[in-house]
Amino acid sequence: MAEHRRPNSSRSAPGEPRLPLELPPPQNSVGRRRRLKAIDGTLRYFTVIDEIVRQQNIPERQSGKLIYLQKLRFEDDGSEQYRFCYYMLGVKPKTGGRWVFGQYALLIPSNDLRHLLAEARRRGWSLF
Repeated sequence: MAEHRRPNSSRSAPGEPRLPLELPPPQNSVGRRRRLKAIDGTLRYFTVIDEIVRQQNIPERQSGKLIYLQKLRFEDDGSEQYRFCYYMLGVKPKTGGRWVFGQYALLIPSNDLRHLLAEARRRGWSLF
């Protein structure tokens, strides 16, 4: 194969973006202040007080997706809530090689969900 055609990352299906051999470190949001915008436009602020991260486990291909279970504390009433979210490895020119927050509904394999919930239980999160 010609030098310019030699892949520098893992194999992927045609049309699927290639992932680098080494993934960047996961995004750490613990201690960070974030906000949510309600449908009526009001803002609610919260702090991520703990999080559990797992790289999505899909045996048939390497995944550029990190799944998070986060424990949040809201500023307005002090309540604690939990959030599932994910980061994808960016493939577009501006985001290539960086973890980008996933804006759509999370799809999660059952073994990854079991792992996240078991770790939350081990940490003594109040949901268990």
